[in-house]
Order: sequence, then C-alpha cells, then structure tokens
Amino acid sequence: MAVDFDLSQFHDLFFEESAEGLTTMESGLLNLRTDAPDLEVINMVFRAAHSIKGGAGTFGFNEVAHFTHILETLLDEMRDRKRGVTQELIDLLLESVDGLRYMLDCSRSGRAMDMQRVRTLEQRLATLPREAHDEGEARWQIKFIPRPHLLKTGNDPYRIFRELQAAGGLTVRANAQRVPDLAALDPEELHLDWELYLKAGETTEASIRELFAWVEGDCDLQITLLGERRHRVERRKRREPEAGEPEAEASRAQEQASIRVNIDKIDGLINLVGELVITQSILTRIASDHALEDRAEKLKWVVGILERNTNELQDHAMRIRMLPIDYTFNRLPRLVRDLSRSLGKQVELKISGNSTEVDKTVLEKISDPLVHLIRNAVDHGIEKPEARLAADKPAQGLIEVSAHQEGGNIIIRISDDGAGLNPERILAKAREHGLVAENEELTTAEIQNLIFQPGFSTATEVSNISGRGVGMDVVRRNINDLGGHIELASEPGRGSTFNIKLPLTLAILDGQLIRIGREVFIVPLLNIVESIQPRRSSVLEVTGKNEVYRFRDQYIPVIRLYQWFSIPSGNSELERGLLVVVEAGEQRAALFVDEVLGQQQVVIKSLEANYRQVGGLSGATILGDGTVAMIIDVPGLIQMIRAGKAVRIAV
Repeated sequence: MAVDFDLSQFHDLFFEESAEGLTTMESGLLNLRTDAPDLEVINMVFRAAHSIKGGAGTFGFNEVAHFTHILETLLDEMRDRKRGVTQELIDLLLESVDGLRYMLDCSRSGRAMDMQRVRTLEQRLATLPREAHDEGEARWQIKFIPRPHLLKTGNDPYRIFRELQAAGGLTVRANAQRVPDLAALDPEELHLDWELYLKAGETTEASIRELFAWVEGDCDLQITLLGERRHRVERRKRREPEAGEPEAEASRAQEQASIRVNIDKIDGLINLVGELVITQSILTRIASDHALEDRAEKLKWVVGILERNTNELQDHAMRIRMLPIDYTFNRLPRLVRDLSRSLGKQVELKISGNSTEVDKTVLEKISDPLVHLIRNAVDHGIEKPEARLAADKPAQGLIEVSAHQEGGNIIIRISDDGAGLNPERILAKAREHGLVAENEELTTAEIQNLIFQPGFSTATEVSNISGRGVGMDVVRRNINDLGGHIELASEPGRGSTFNIKLPLTLAILDGQLIRIGREVFIVPLLNIVESIQPRRSSVLEVTGKNEVYRFRDQYIPVIRLYQWFSIPSGNSELERGLLVVVEAGEQRAALFVDEVLGQQQVVIKSLEANYRQVGGLSGATILGDGTVAMIIDVPGLIQMIRAGKAVRIAV
C-alpha cells in the first residue's frame, strides 16, 4: 500500500543546513591559495556543495540541484587535479555561492527566480577555461580503459604502470564502477579502468603509446597533454557585486525561526526538569501531611531547593539561545575581500573570539551595525597602497575584529591601522552644518563623537559603499536599542578603534529597583555609574527650568522621574531623595528617585507587544509580589531629554 509522505515539513531544516553549507563553501574559497591549493579545503567545499545538491534533489528544488551539480562537477575536477586553482576560478566560485544563496532564498520565500541570471552563471561555469593543476609544469593525462578479456591475453596493467613510473612523477587513480556484484564476478575478467598523470619532462606521447602497444586493440586509450599553453586566454570580465548589494545579503539578514542546540545543553535541561519533578513531589507530600513534625522548617527547606532548581533551569534555558558570534563574524572576510578589491586597496582581516556566545536575538541585531563599521573601516579608514607607503606604512592595511565576555556583557572591538579621524575636518563640517557654534570649544573626544550625529559625513564623494551622510547615527541607535553602547578612540595617521558593549541576552537583565512615589521601576545595572546623596550646592539651573548636577567636574542633566512619568510624589527636594547617575555611551544623566531598593535579575516582557511603545521605557517585568514594574530605557531617555522632547508620560 502506497503511503503519501509530506517532505515539506523538513524544508526549514534543509534551508538551515544549506545556509551552513554556503558559509562553509565561502569560508573555504576565501582561504584557498592559488600557489599552493590545500586539497582538504577543496574537499570541504565539495562536500558542502554535494550535500546541498542531494538535499535539493530530495525536496524537489530541481533548479538548485541542477545548478549545484554543475558547480560540483567543477569542484570535482579541482579535487582530482584536472583543473588548476586560479584567481579567476575562485572569483567565479564565490559568485556562484552568491547565486546559489539567491536561488535558495527564492525557493524558501516562494518568489520567482531570475532564470537569465542563473543560466548566465551556469554558462560561465561550464565554459571556464581549464588549466593544469600546476601551471608551471606540463603533465600527461592518460585514460586507460581495458577490455574485460585483457588478462586472458597474458597482459598485466601493472607492468605498464611500472614502466611509466620509471619516467618519474606518476599518479594513478583506479575506477571500480564497472565491477559487477560478487555473484556475477568472473575472476579472470578485468573490470577496472585507470586515470594516470605523468610528469611530462622529456617523455613524449609516442614513447607512452609504445608502452601500451602490447594491449593495443584490447583497450581504449586517450592521452592528453595538460599545462601546455599555446596562447593566453583573455580573462573574462564579470560584474562585481556591489558592496552592500541587498540581494547578496538578503538571505543572511533573514532571521531564522530555529536554532541548533548542542545535545549536552538538552541533557542538562532534562536533568533539571527531573530535579524539579522530584522537588514538586516532596513539596506535595509536605503540603498534604498535616501531622508532619517541623512542617514549616521542611517547607522552607524544600522551597530553597525549588528556588535553586528554578534558577538553574532559567540559566540552562538561556544557554540554549546562546550561539557563537562566529555566525556573524563569518560574513566579514568576504565583505572585506570584495570591498578592498573594488576600492583598489589591500586589506588583511584578523578575527578572534569567534567562539564567544551571545543570545540569538542580539546576534541577529548586531549584524548590520557591525557590517557598517567594517565598510567604513575599509572605505574611509584604510588608505590606498601608495598612500600607505608614502606614510611609511605597509601597503596592506589591517582590520582586527575581536569579541570577549565581561560578566554579563559581550565586548566587540573593531580597529584599523588606517588614516584615523581628522578632528579639524570633522569640526569644520560640523560648524558648516550648524551642529557646533562657531565659538564653541570641544574636546578631541567630543569632536570625534560628532560622527554619530544624524546626517553627518566628511565624505567628498558619494559612492555605492558610503558617503551618503547616513549610517553612524543608525549604528549607535541600533546598539543603544540593544541596551548597549559604543565608544570611539582615534588617532590621526594611526587608525581608529570602536568598542561595543552589549548585554549577552535581551530576555533577562540585572536590574536595580528604585521607588518613585508608590511606583517601583527597574534601572539596568549595565547603565548605572553610582548612586549619590545630592548636595543642593552642586545643582545649577539652566535657562530657568532645566537642572544640572556637578558630578566629578562634569555637569550632567537631572531627570526628575516623577515629573517625566506623571507620578504623584510627596518629595520634590533633591536633598531628601537620591540621584542615580546613569550613562549611555559618552552621555550621562542623574535620575532623581525617592529610594533605591534591592537588586535582582528580572525577566523582560515586551511593552510594545502587550501595550504600546512608550518613550523612556524599554519593557516591563513582574516582581515577586505579583506587581508590574516598568524597565527604564536609559539611552532612549537621555536622548529624548537632550533633544528637548519634554514629553510627560502617564504610566
């Protein structure tokens, strides 16, 4: 009886595995050298393509399977050393990876493919000139296919191979595809054929044919000279993908609905669930046994166990969402390679800390800011080779990207040894656009941070890479939206460094509970500098209504939260309350509160999903007594205050 089996339920898994395969292919091709190609790298790329082809054929994505088959054939020729590794070949293979990514993205979303693009790429793959494995050394390729009765004539292929070996540099590959099943096998018949490669040297085709003269008529023999170039084939010009081309990056930016989890994490989670079941059983017995002695003490004891198990369960559940930042870093080598080539620059990229784990949501949202910073480093930071040599620098520039964990945060550092920021030029542009008054004096750090102002740019030309006056403000806003901040340090002629500090997860945060009137709010510990008892003498009024507080030789704005959130409060005197000094990047502010309570880890609930977006608030949580507490969005609040948006919000 035939049973219909729906394979569509496995499509998501196929696309996820294919995305991983494309990453493997791209990484391998970027590391492939033309002077000394690594066979293991070629095998790795081949296996990834083969897996994609098999999956596409199984699930009915025939165009993908057909395209990958052509790609696989070319890679197989590289594996078998029938085709040399050239820069033209690597470029075309990388473009084919982009094409395959495009096809998979179309298949996943259900939109129509541009078949003209696909067929053009297939044609280029099929007609790419073949070069010998070693361009500097000619070799003979010998295809020897004996008839099954060859052994019965008294001839032995081994003797021929032995004579060829004497000429030097012989490589032999046997093909056993014609060997029949054991039941049909005749031990006196020969079902093997061979492909041999012989270093040319002084060996001629005639001398090779002479060795095979004894088996002439009992075999098929084909002899081809590889590596001898009678003329140079002009390299075909191809369309370079534009830096940041949406199509090339569309599928990368697509959020995936599932993640792969290490089996050890699952085992740990199952063990903890088992502990919870045991604890629940004990709790039930204590609660039902009214005659139990020391019932209150035992109840307290089991609640302590329950609390410990719950905390461990929460920790393990959060680890399941943690992925190596390598998922984001993997796209950077290709980005740097394409940008540097299109700009005529030489750039080396060094990456460290790939295994640092971060929450999947953070990983997805940090990708675009990171790509923009790398683009700026290549475009604006790294100079062209002639300019670097004139400045007594190596012709090749260096960009370093690293990640490491600090407590509950991840630190991402992007640095380059390029031209750095020009403070005079930045300040002149800022004054030209009215961002800084003519007589206003700024520190070097304040001048450098002007690049984060909306619409600010010092680019003299608008290119397809950057220079449109947008970008860095969006980078900072996106990072701030993640509860993090970005810092910049630059030295003219020496380069620039960006430090990004982000929470490891957006689902849970360490918070400081504060009281305003009868309401309790949460301030993320990540943003708190310290809490102080204010002195009236350190408070100044600006323009008659705004207050600033002198904090370590710096005046910072005072935000009266009871006014901002329209909360009734019996205390308006600063000396009777507390100031919680908070920061977001380089900006600081002092939150006026009635009381600072304890610290605790809180689970973040989306305010926008459950109510609406509220300025100055990033979410909400439920406290131990069942009441709801709002979580203050420190970066957003500071930005709104500095922008003069004196909006009052009722919560």
